[in-house]
Amino acid sequence: MEFIKRLAGLYTTVQPVLDILVLSFLLYQVYGILIKTQAVQLLKGAVSLLIIYAVAFILRLNTLLWLLNTLAPGLLIGVAIVFQPELRKIFLKIGQSDWFRMGKRSTHSHLDSVLTSAEILSKRRRGMLAVFTRKNGLRDIVETGTRLNAELSSSLLVTIFGHDTPLHDGAVIIQGGRVVAAGCFLPLSEQQDIRKSFGTRHRAALGLSEETDSVVMIVSEETGAISLAYDSKLYYDLTSAEITRQLEGLLDLGGDSSAMEDSGNERPEFD
Repeated sequence: MEFIKRLAGLYTTVQPVLDILVLSFLLYQVYGILIKTQAVQLLKGAVSLLIIYAVAFILRLNTLLWLLNTLAPGLLIGVAIVFQPELRKIFLKIGQSDWFRMGKRSTHSHLDSVLTSAEILSKRRRGMLAVFTRKNGLRDIVETGTRLNAELSSSLLVTIFGHDTPLHDGAVIIQGGRVVAAGCFLPLSEQQDIRKSFGTRHRAALGLSEETDSVVMIVSEETGAISLAYDSKLYYDLTSAEITRQLEGLLDLGGDSSAMEDSGNERPEFD
């Protein structure tokens, strides 16, 4: 009995610290989701309304308080309608998160084959879109193309994208060292600050990275630049070493997932 009382007393002492730690963890994760979904403007709008309400409450501006209380339900509905794409992406990211997942992480191989084919196509000025799946399934995307379920090789990718075949305009889906499908159509990005010089491939790669956790490699048909898109961001014109380092981290192959930020050679988005 005495032990239970001591344990209860210890928990009472630790409880505030635990409460703060859990709340801090959740706020940090929510902030990361907002950044990745480009929904920071939604957070800024909510904070602005809260500040206005707090000022009106402190200064007892009864008319303004009455107006805010009256409009609050309509504002919530309006925000849900106006920011529907951003809210959808937030919930998608929450579903994609692995905060409490246990077990073995997914692995990928055959990166050399993809990089080799990308370099060959870059020299030939032939475009390419290669999607590396991670935790999210891409069944809907796969259904838009032609199922192959073929062993991944540089020869296969160069054959698909190096010639004007029926499959060269779409994307290939790579999973577990195999080309699951080719000629797949990706959703276009809804971002407004993309460089006008970027074509459909870059917009499609960025669009898929906004809706899923996939990593997309792009070879520009116009410039031959090789780029990566993930977490709603596009990293343009990377070297082979940078791409290898990024993919090893992002696909859990032993690299550092923050290699882009820590390498000292960070490339600006949309550059």
